[in-house]
Amino acid sequence: MISMKQKKNLHILIFLVWVLLLAFFFAKVEIQIEGANGWAAGLPTWRIEKHWLLDLFWGGRPLTGYHAWIFSFMFLAFLFPVVSVSRFSSRLTARCMGGLMLFWIMEDFLWFVLNPAFGFGKLTPRFVPWHHHWFLNLPVDYYLFLAIGALLVGYSFREKAL
Repeated sequence: MISMKQKKNLHILIFLVWVLLLAFFFAKVEIQIEGANGWAAGLPTWRIEKHWLLDLFWGGRPLTGYHAWIFSFMFLAFLFPVVSVSRFSSRLTARCMGGLMLFWIMEDFLWFVLNPAFGFGKLTPRFVPWHHHWFLNLPVDYYLFLAIGALLVGYSFREKAL
């Protein structure tokens, strides 16, 4: 007999594996789209290179038409379960948003690892100029999104307060 705690832990594991699977497939798609030109450098899209809001909300990276649309699309896709069941709760929304944050970190990391033009060895400031802020040899975004995403997912799976 499986306990409630084991069932919950299995649910969390399945959720995280699913997010990883989504990240893997999307990384493969982005590798096909961008190739060796990270951050849409070779794509025929508009770009806003400098703006103080980009420093505040975008890690100093340029905003491209490609990224504006793909980030918006993934936001809507991750919120689809909330909309499809018409059940707007803070916990379900937290799970969707936490999953989205974890997805982007996993996807970005896999883009480097799986991309024949990069590989893990080139995930450094020298080869990745579009990530402006680094800590312990990884982009700061990885730590920030991992922490916030994990907190949101953890909150979404917590036991209800009595």
